[in-house]
Amino acid sequence: MVSSILLQDHHEKNNYNSYLYKKPIIIKLATTMEKKTSNGNGSVKKSAPKTAKPKSSNASENGSMQESQLMKLFQDELKDIYWAEKALTKAIPKMIKNATSEDLAAALEAHLEETQEHVARVEQVFEILGKTATAKKCEAMAGLIEEAQAIMEDCEEGSMRDAGIISAGQKVEHYEIASYGTLCQFAETLGLEEIKNILGQTLDEEKAADEKLSEVAESAINVAAAHEQE
Repeated sequence: MVSSILLQDHHEKNNYNSYLYKKPIIIKLATTMEKKTSNGNGSVKKSAPKTAKPKSSNASENGSMQESQLMKLFQDELKDIYWAEKALTKAIPKMIKNATSEDLAAALEAHLEETQEHVARVEQVFEILGKTATAKKCEAMAGLIEEAQAIMEDCEEGSMRDAGIISAGQKVEHYEIASYGTLCQFAETLGLEEIKNILGQTLDEEKAADEKLSEVAESAINVAAAHEQE
């Protein structure tokens, strides 16, 4: 009986020693886990929910780029029409000199004065933009002026030549109407209201000049040219 009690007591001591040996490990592991999850004040940190990063939008950048490109195109077209108007101040006097109809000569002289004003208006637009007035050769206008010169050289003096001058002149007006119409639209899109109004004045005068040439042609010149012998 005594042996049995001693044996039991021996086993209990071994179990107790084993418990003491393992307990620090358990406590240590628990302490380590607490350190990992504690924020220092005893509370457990909760991981913040991940939020999706907003996609970057290039809308404003694209808008600025498009506006910049449109402004560049606007200025290029302005240089083009500036060259054209200055070239016409030299070409129209030659048309006046070759015209035989008094009505045609008067219409051309009136439009020459307008053309000189058109040059000044384009220079005013450049000034508003803070740019130096610069001309870029307009190949289209150069071709129209060259064609007008060829017509005057090929046609005999009289109604036939007058009809040819009107034809060439109206081609010039149609080109200018298209150019100023585009410039006005660009100016409106760019928010350049003052410039749009300035160029709009010129656009109206170009349309009026075209109509005047049609009136002169229809009044007598075309009819007279039709009866002239080659």
